[in-house]
Amino acid sequence: MRLDNFDLNLLVAFDALLAERNVTRAARRLNVTQSAMSASLKRLRDAFRDPIMIQHGRSMVPTPHALALAPEVARAIATLRGLISAGTAFDPATADRRFKIAASDYITTVLLVPLLRTLEREAPFVRLDVTLPTDATSARLANGDYDLILTPEEFADANHPSELLFEERHVVVACARNPQLGETITPEEFSRSGHVAVMIDGHNTFIEDALERLGIARRIEVRAPSFIQVPWLLPGTRRIALMHERLARLMAPGLDLKLIDPPFRLPMMREVLQYHSSRQKDAGLSWLRTRLKELATTSFR
Repeated sequence: MRLDNFDLNLLVAFDALLAERNVTRAARRLNVTQSAMSASLKRLRDAFRDPIMIQHGRSMVPTPHALALAPEVARAIATLRGLISAGTAFDPATADRRFKIAASDYITTVLLVPLLRTLEREAPFVRLDVTLPTDATSARLANGDYDLILTPEEFADANHPSELLFEERHVVVACARNPQLGETITPEEFSRSGHVAVMIDGHNTFIEDALERLGIARRIEVRAPSFIQVPWLLPGTRRIALMHERLARLMAPGLDLKLIDPPFRLPMMREVLQYHSSRQKDAGLSWLRTRLKELATTSFR
């Protein structure tokens, strides 16, 4: 196979097919018709002289050759996207570009909401696609599916660059009219209180891991699937929660909540932004990273 006769867009189709294991879903992912995706699969089979995907019941299974190619194709796509982006000038006032970002509901609330106001003024045609992190987030960053990931440092991928956005502490949050709590809380009061905690897709969050390492016991009465739900579950109850301080300060006035310092020392959470190593010279991404870091400093004063 000669490279000058190969359509590089087929690599994108290959990547979508391997990710979705389904022609219809792969077509939807790339916003093309099912017939166009079927044609791309046929051309891939001809080019690589391999079936690539084999029908098995209602699903499709990648061949061993396709599985071996998958990480190389993903790296090639990410590199090509980086080359294209690096060679494109970026004027925020006129740029018509969509950035794909993986971020929790917490970081969306405290940082991306202020970013939208900046975009309104400085980059009115820039759009954001925000997705919640999953187990596949790091792999999708490696594949070039994401422009940025916003995550606690301990969950960042060591294979790609990351930059510190800010450090965050956690505070105890409770209903302001909770008769059992004053302006402080003792370790005993913390342990015997009913707690609202967060578990996302069966995984611990940063603060859950920190509490386990410190051996701090508590009685969890409610588990929420997202950070933004926690403050809504506290008013009118005697339950408490450990929350990111920035999110707690945003939500407390409207929900009549009070913030109390924890009765023990907790580690600071370091929130970072991460991007693919091939995107370091991407002018648009560089502008966005700069704005996010500025907002991380100024929005929380």
